[in-house]
Amino acid sequence: MTTFHHIRLELAREPGSPSGDPDTGYDIVAPLNDAGKLDGEALKAEPQRGRVRAFTQDRTTAAGRLTRGPGGRWLLDFEPGVAEDATGFHFGDERFVPGEYVSLTLADGRQHTYVVARVQPV
Repeated sequence: MTTFHHIRLELAREPGSPSGDPDTGYDIVAPLNDAGKLDGEALKAEPQRGRVRAFTQDRTTAAGRLTRGPGGRWLLDFEPGVAEDATGFHFGDERFVPGEYVSLTLADGRQHTYVVARVQPV
C-alpha cells in the first residue's frame, strides 16, 4: 500500500526573487512510492485524497485537487475562477524528497521552480 504524504513546495530562486520565497508555494497531498516518486495508480484508487493548496505567506490563495491529465501529466486543478491550474513539469519523473527541485507550468505558460521543503506522511 502506498502512503500519502504532505509535500511542501516553496518558490526557489528566480528572476524577481533572487533568494527564493518560502512564503509562496504549494502544499500537496499525494501518494509517493518508496523512491519518493508520485504514484499514479495509488491516486487512481483514492482520487479524493489528492489535494493541493496554493499559499502566499500564511494565507491560502486557492485550493483544489491533484489529478492526472491527458498523457499522464500531473495537474494542480483549482476551483474554476479561483486560480489558474498548474501542470507539473515532468512530475512523473521527479523525486519528491527535501532539497530536490521541481517545476510547475502555469496556465499562461510561465514556469516556476520550487524546492521540496518538507515531506511528511499523512
